[in-house]
Order: sequence, then C-alpha cells, then structure tokens
Amino acid sequence: MQTWLVTGGAGFIGSNFVLRARRLRLARIINLDALTYAGNLDTLSSLKQDPDHVFIHGSIADRALVERLLTEQRPTALIHFAAESHVDRSIDAPAQFIETNVVGTLNLLLATLSYFRTLDAADQAHFRFLQVSTDEVYGSLGETGKFLETTAYQPNSPYSASKAAADHLVRAYHHTYGLPTLTTNCSNNYGPYQFPEKLIPLMIFKAARNEALPVYGDGQNVRDWLFVEDHCSAIEAVLRQGRIGEVYNVGGDAEMKNLDVVHTLIDLIDAALPRADASSRRDLITYVRDRPGHDRRYAIDFSKLTLETGWQPSVTFAEGLKETVTWYLHNAHWTERVLSGAYRCERLGS
Repeated sequence: MQTWLVTGGAGFIGSNFVLRARRLRLARIINLDALTYAGNLDTLSSLKQDPDHVFIHGSIADRALVERLLTEQRPTALIHFAAESHVDRSIDAPAQFIETNVVGTLNLLLATLSYFRTLDAADQAHFRFLQVSTDEVYGSLGETGKFLETTAYQPNSPYSASKAAADHLVRAYHHTYGLPTLTTNCSNNYGPYQFPEKLIPLMIFKAARNEALPVYGDGQNVRDWLFVEDHCSAIEAVLRQGRIGEVYNVGGDAEMKNLDVVHTLIDLIDAALPRADASSRRDLITYVRDRPGHDRRYAIDFSKLTLETGWQPSVTFAEGLKETVTWYLHNAHWTERVLSGAYRCERLGS
C-alpha cells in the first residue's frame, strides 16, 4: 500500500479527502494538522481504530517535524491542503495568511526536496507533491468566459495573493529543482464538515435558528460550486494521472448567484424545519455592506482535467446542496463543537 502525507487533513477538504482515501483503501495516510480553529478531530472520529491513519498534531512551519515524518514514513506523495482559507479573515489578519500559506508552503518544499533527493530513481519516478489551490488566484471574471489553466493570476484579496505566491513557489520548485509537482485550482467547495464561517454552512446554521441571514452587497456575485466529494475524486485523478509540472482546474459546472444559493437553502430548510405559521424564511435575508475587493464572478473550465483523466463532477448542485443541508441538520452537535471557540458567526473583514 502506498503512503500519502496529507497536510491539513483535519480541515474541511482535507478531512473529506482523508476519509475517502481510507474508505476506498487508496493509501496509508499520515495526517499532519495544526488543529487551528478550522481543524477538528471529531471529523476523523471514524478512523480512531484505523492503523493506516496516523494523525500528527503539528505545523507545516515545523521543518524538523516535516523532515522527520518524510524520513520515517517514506511517503510516495505529499498532498498539501493546509492553509488559512477564509477571505474575510485575510482582510483582518493578512500576515497570518502569508506565514501559513507562503512561508509554510516554502518550508514544505524545502523539506520535500531534501527527502526527494534521497530516493532512488524508481521511487523518484513515482513521487508527487500536489498543491491544492483555488480559483481565486485568477481574480474576477466579467459576465462571460471561464478561467483556464493559462489565465493570468490577478489575486484581489490577501488570501488569494498568498495562495498565488504558494502556487508560484510550487511551480518554481519543479522548473528549478526538478521536484515532481502538480497543482489543482478548484472552485468553491461545499459539503459536510465545513466550518460555518463560509456561506453555505453559515446560512444553514442561521436559518435553522431563525436568525438574520447576511448577504453581501446585492447578492449577485457568482460562484461555481463544487461538491467536496467530487473535488476529492478529482485530486485523486490528478495524483494518479496528471502530468508532472502541470496545473489542473477543478470545477463543479454549477454557476450560481449567491442570492440564489441562499434562496435554495432557505427552501430546503423550510421543507425540513417548517415554521409554525408555514411562512418562508426568506424574510430573514438582510443585505449588508459588501466585502472589500469582492470578486464578482468565478467560473471554471475543467476540460483539461476531463480530457486527460476522464474526471467529471458526479453530483449536481441540487443533489449536493440537499445532502449538505441534511447533514448539517442531523449533525448539530458537530457544529456546536466547532463553534465552542471565539467565533460566533459574526461578520469578519472590514
């Protein structure tokens, strides 16, 4: 069995990837996570007795730890999810995003290159460093067009700028040092185990409690939504079939205006938890001051990924959103646990 070192494997996308990898017996997992506010071991509780899932509480900034894990565990791949990921938080604390997303990624690359050079030719041929990134590095689209892998980077937030810098470092380590890297740029993920600061889980949490539903600006910003399980299967496809040094866009083929997403969520929650008077929770929608530098539209062209690996999203937005709402309504204890810290679903960012 292969061994994969996964960073950020207790976070939203990382934990879903780890759970899928172990469910399908794809690889032995060494899971390195700092357990910041967005990391949660409750998500991985089903793996407590799994000898092929080894959790390590630690930071990607700890180079000695990363080097030891690489040397002792001898992974055949490093899949890098660990990141500060919320745009609003990056507006308030940009330095933290640079430290984790840029300096942390550089630290991983330094350690991985040293490890890679100790491998024999056969093991080097199979090793991969996969950088999990975002479509936000491309900036904002107009009313038409989609992001391609060749689209110029134009990040508009401290978060996207930090991810863009990390992507460039990964590219440089391939072209300068020959490290076998892959990069994926995904659209907006949603699904189980997402920290409720992001739009979909935040709206579910608030609507279920009949609280005001804050919508930025006019609610007409467009995102391409990707169910997290589909994203995880895409990463697996790139890991196995992607060409070294290449970038692959991953999208859900599900463009939606934010306001339409909120309306759909409300309708699902109204059906599952009807009010006493059977009225719609749409009266809870409250328009608030827009986020600074808010990108207007994202859309992903993932035809390269489909052409080279055969991957396509398998879950429609309607199916995925219904599954997500059902999961959150039936797992309120998980949300309550992750909200036991300082965050109380308040607005973040200027």
